[in-house]
Amino acid sequence: MGDAAFVNQTGHSPARRSLRLAELSLDYILIIATAVLITLGMLMVYSASSLPAAMMGESSDFFVRRQILWIFLGVVACAIILLLGYRLLKRWSVLMILGTLGMLLVVALVAETTLGANRSMFGGSVRPSELAKLVIIIYVAVWLDAKREVLNNFTFGLIPLIVILGFTAAMVFIQPDISAALTILILGGLMFFLAGGEWRQIVLVIALSLVVGWLAVNLYPTGKVRVQEFVDGLQDITKTSSHIRYSIQAIISGGLVGAGVGQGSIKSIGLPVPHTDSIFAVLAEETGLFGITLLMAGYLVIGWRGLTIARNAADSFGRLLAAGITFWILLEAFINVGVMINLLPNAGNALPFISYGGSHIFINMIGIGFLLSVSHGGQKQQMEGENTFGSVVDLRWRDRRRRVPRSGRPSSTL
Repeated sequence: MGDAAFVNQTGHSPARRSLRLAELSLDYILIIATAVLITLGMLMVYSASSLPAAMMGESSDFFVRRQILWIFLGVVACAIILLLGYRLLKRWSVLMILGTLGMLLVVALVAETTLGANRSMFGGSVRPSELAKLVIIIYVAVWLDAKREVLNNFTFGLIPLIVILGFTAAMVFIQPDISAALTILILGGLMFFLAGGEWRQIVLVIALSLVVGWLAVNLYPTGKVRVQEFVDGLQDITKTSSHIRYSIQAIISGGLVGAGVGQGSIKSIGLPVPHTDSIFAVLAEETGLFGITLLMAGYLVIGWRGLTIARNAADSFGRLLAAGITFWILLEAFINVGVMINLLPNAGNALPFISYGGSHIFINMIGIGFLLSVSHGGQKQQMEGENTFGSVVDLRWRDRRRRVPRSGRPSSTL
């Protein structure tokens, strides 16, 4: 009786009011973690880029001003994504992958040469290989969602996926951008695993990736040199490349609290491209263990929120999309930091939200926009009481049932 009177007086039930609040809610923890990383990144770009800017005849804030412009465009893109919703990607995925492959082809043929590779456009601000990483996540998520009933069929499942990933990675590889090509293959294989691919097929994907990696190292002299320097460095750190030696020196010099933002010296004497691939070393020297801890905490929070969003997504496509984007951000961070401390061979992966680069920061923020959109859809579904795919059908490691049936066996939910 009391509930009925309340509905009659206000015209809205508590459930409907909660639904309206859910329609306006955002994952503020994810937003704050991203904002902290972006702010830290702008400080580091400003500090690390003053000498490169001076060498170009520009003011000391040249690079950070361009970074802020791309961040602003990223915020606008996030707002548009939240307005339109992530499900529209299903309609656009084919056009997106075709457009990305077209851009990669143009870059390979006529783009600007930077550090011996044809990777960038428009003065180095746009790298289609960065876009390719996100687009392949989107396309593979759409494809795996549509093909989940035949995913473990070798002819209709694994072979087409290998073709999709292989062709995209090959277009990136010929620039050459070996690390980006391998990142695409790793992300595709990981998403195949999360979608419910059988272990024997996953092992085959891993084996093919290792073969591709071996070919990449042996086809390009740069790859051989980097791997040899890495192996030598594991045996004796003084025998690794000067880049890594200066990086480790910067980390040691940083101590607990660092030399202070703008006060580091190693960025000026030994680090190549300190405002892009080497920015972690600059951060370590100038902010010390405190800054490194803040950086790692930011990535851990993004990983936590991203996987939570994936688990609570409204549909299987949202789960795969959110998981793929989350692992992409974490993988990029792991590779960049791993290279700087000589745990991995030298690669060209940027540090997410920290390194300078227009396409890099813009694509990172679009990824966060999609995570927020998936989170929004999951919260709305929970408030509405809908449960099309099951209330606790989590990612593969939480849902122990077989997701894709073999012939003659009943289907289970993805």
